[in-house]
Parts: sequence; C-alpha cells; structure tokens
Amino acid sequence: MWEYQQPVRILFGPGTLSQLGDEIKSMGGRRGLLVTSPGFVRRGLAKQIVNQSSGLLIDIFSHVSPNPTVDDCDACCQVLRRQKCDFVVAVGGGSVMDCAKAAATLSLQSESSTAYVGTGKALPQGHLPLIAVPTTAGTGSEITCVAVLSDHRRGVKASFSGDGLYPRLAIVDPELTYTVPPYLTACTGFDVICHATEAYWSLHHQPVCDTLAVHAMKLALGHLLEAFDRPDDHEARQAMAEASVTAGLAFTLPKTSAPHACSYPLTNMLGIPHGEACILTMPLFIRYNVDGGCRRVDDFARQCGLTDGYALAQYIEVMRQHTGLRSDLRDLHLSVEQVDQLIAASHHPNLRNNPVPVTDRFLHQMYYHLARFDAAS
Repeated sequence: MWEYQQPVRILFGPGTLSQLGDEIKSMGGRRGLLVTSPGFVRRGLAKQIVNQSSGLLIDIFSHVSPNPTVDDCDACCQVLRRQKCDFVVAVGGGSVMDCAKAAATLSLQSESSTAYVGTGKALPQGHLPLIAVPTTAGTGSEITCVAVLSDHRRGVKASFSGDGLYPRLAIVDPELTYTVPPYLTACTGFDVICHATEAYWSLHHQPVCDTLAVHAMKLALGHLLEAFDRPDDHEARQAMAEASVTAGLAFTLPKTSAPHACSYPLTNMLGIPHGEACILTMPLFIRYNVDGGCRRVDDFARQCGLTDGYALAQYIEVMRQHTGLRSDLRDLHLSVEQVDQLIAASHHPNLRNNPVPVTDRFLHQMYYHLARFDAAS
C-alpha cells in the first residue's frame, strides 16, 4: 500500500518571479513579510521585490543564519505577530525557506520553536500561507513539508515536519540561480543527488517518488558539472533547478536516510555546509547498502545510465573531486573524542530509514576512515 500527496502549486520557468505580485493578489494577501537572506538586502534585491508587491509586502526579515536557528525563527515570529501579517514570502536558499516555513506556522503559537526542535512534539495545523521562491538549485524546500532548525544551546540540529509547513505556492525561477558561485552550486547540486538517491532507496519508497527520483538524478548527473564549470550556462542552470524541485518532490514522503542523518552533526559540530556534508558520506553508504543486499541501489544506478551501485559511488566521487569538495576530514585534525561525538550524534531518526540497518561498528569505521586515523588509535 502507498499514497502520494503534493499540495504545493508549482510555477516553473525563467522570469516567473515577475508574477509574484499577481499571485499575492490572487491569494488575497494584504500584509506580508518578505523573509530573505542578508545578501539579498545588501544587493538591493529585497527592496526591489517589496517595490514590485504593490504595497502588499510591508516588511523585510533577513536575520537568517546559514544554518537557521531557533533564535532566528523566534525573531521572525515576533515580526510576523507585531506587523499582523497574513502571509509570508520566502526568497532565498534552504536556510531562508526553513526559517520562513517554521515561522509561518509557529508565529500563530505562543511557544518558542525550541518546543518542537528535536522533541518529537507535533506541529500545530494552523499556519500563514507561504509563497516560496528558491534562489539555489538544491534543497527542494520550496515544496516540502519539512524544516530544519538548530538549537545551539542544546547542541541539537533536527528536522521536523507537518502539513502546515507546505508552502501555498512555489515560484521556481531558474534566473535567480544564474549568479550562484561555483562552490555553492556544487554544495546545493550534491544535495539534489542525495535527495534523489535516498528517496529511491528509502524504506518508505513508492512508485511515484521513485519516478521523480530517477528524473532528478539523471538531470543532476548530466548537468551539475556544467553549471559548476560554466555558471552562465542557462540550460544547465535550468536543468539543475528542475532537478532540485523534482528531487524535493521525490523525497518529501519517503524521507531521507543515512547520509542526511550523518550530515547534521557534520554541519552542527564541524560547520561543514549541508550539501558538502551529505555528499561526503554518500559513496560510502552506497557501497554499504549494496554490500548489505539492497538491490534497489543497483536498480537506481542502472536507470540513471550506470552499470551498478559501485559505478554510481565512483561516479559521484569523481564529480566531487572535480568540484573540490572535501573527501575526508583530515584537515580538521579531529581528536578521538570528537570522532566519537560524531558517531553518537549520527543516531538521528533518519538513520533508521536506511534500507540496510546502520550499525555502530560501521559508523565507527566510517568516521575513523574519514578522519584518517586508525580505529585502534
């Protein structure tokens, strides 16, 4: 038995951001908050968007960290309440999306977002309508019901989900990704590859999401390096934007698995950007799942034009090397205690979604291998 649900309307194509004002009016919005990144404010782009909204966007919130925190979310909630906003527009990457999605729901509550991050507490159903406009090709957050926040006081980075986190509309305009620098293009692009791969092998896989995952993976494998090498290649940029939103559709219901579970402590404890943290362990988990008897990995690789899972792992490693993203943790000079902390913190719920149960022994071997010192030391 399986089911498929996707309530987000998607408007895709170059230049579609110009329709934002009309979309706000058709939604009935009257007092909106633009949530965006500090860079958009510095470059004047946030002000341009406000000016194009016919006075319907009344304020800007840009205090969003690269890995959004509960404090960012709570501050955004305060602005939404103070300005009596009835809708939200999020323009930015995954961090902006996560903060805006969480705030659009939690601003209607009196509790801090800390009550929901890493606690298992169910999110309330009420929420402000949200229009999500991604500026990177990677997270797919514009169409998912998932948000990720960090609580540094508790040392927790966790995802939480609920139907209220679905945006009302996603405007995916590839033109907004044309100026993304190569390093960020690689990080977000590899996040697409992880979303597609993990969606396909997830314990909760289903045929609609399988098809979306294969489509996204083919696009990413074929166009990520083109977008990285030639930032002004608009065809490659558009293909990666399509891959991103399609991979988002692919993983929303099946959820991610081991590489994402391990990415959270790599980001939270070591500051490694999310996409780079995910792709660091992906080849290792591909081989682990193949060796553990997961036939879906080989099947996925063949549908994407490769011979088997081992070939997929190697192909990803070659792509990663081409972009210069890290392949180990050697440069961080980690202590044994730090590596053991990474192992312990990787027991995120998503780890249990891996098709082959992930043992402590494997985590131990993997992290000690990445740190480049002998497990017996």
